[in-house]
Amino acid sequence: MHLEFIYLSYVTGDPKYREKAFKIRHAIKKAVPRSDGLYNNYMNTDTGQWLARPTHISMGALGDSFYEYLIKAYVQSDGQDVEAYQMYMDAMIAFENKLIFTSTQSRLVYFAELKDTSINHKMDSLACFSGGMLAMGATKSVEPVRSRHMSLASGIANTCHESCARSKSHLGPETFLFSSRADAVAYGPSEKYYILRPEILESYFYMWRYTHDPKYRAWAWDFVEALEKYCKSEAGYSGLRNVYQPVIKDDVQQSFFLAEVLKYLYLIFSDDSVINLDEWVLNTEAHPMPILMRPHYSISPAS
Repeated sequence: MHLEFIYLSYVTGDPKYREKAFKIRHAIKKAVPRSDGLYNNYMNTDTGQWLARPTHISMGALGDSFYEYLIKAYVQSDGQDVEAYQMYMDAMIAFENKLIFTSTQSRLVYFAELKDTSINHKMDSLACFSGGMLAMGATKSVEPVRSRHMSLASGIANTCHESCARSKSHLGPETFLFSSRADAVAYGPSEKYYILRPEILESYFYMWRYTHDPKYRAWAWDFVEALEKYCKSEAGYSGLRNVYQPVIKDDVQQSFFLAEVLKYLYLIFSDDSVINLDEWVLNTEAHPMPILMRPHYSISPAS
């Protein structure tokens, strides 16, 4: 809720919301860090320290929005929130050193997960937002980080596209694995479903805005056709139980389908002036918030 609380203080003039947001971030920063610089997904809220067990580090579920909001806090502040940028950059470098891999079969770039001491070579569909996040961070960085992170962003977007292209429905599964058997595919029944998630489109949107490479619009249109063919129903759209055998729908239209899937698709095919990224930052549910220009914006931390 960092972006939302910062904006709430901005529009109300009451600093208490901003102070609460910074207090949380400072508690995270103050906690005894891991030697590799990565953040555990679990913290003891009574002690303000990371849990020794379980250790779960992921760009997917539980970890995703934390990293997203670090770079977006920097953008929202019009570059004043340097602490957020530094925390973001330190975290990305730690991921590069430990949990970003390239598959041996297809040379696909992906974020792995760390559970206790084991690295799991799987990636959640949720983590597909990270292509857009890395691209955003790259535009705020200098060389050589700028080029390196833009290349990573492109690689992640391509991997997530492949997770779609390798299914019969051309929609990606909830989780996909990388192994000697295959790359970017799901194996278990609990991994093969699609619940109208938007994160792949989120990366297509940012990559389109930052590069204007026409392949991102082409990939987005392929996504539209898949939604129309396999997810559309009389009353709306619903997810699929199995993207590889797209016969049975789950009979649920998720709220984020309206908030994010349709919005990102609209923006991909709109002019850049529609929600100009020099003026707006999208929160984790794709709701636009204005970039708070100086001198009105203050990042004074909680005491």
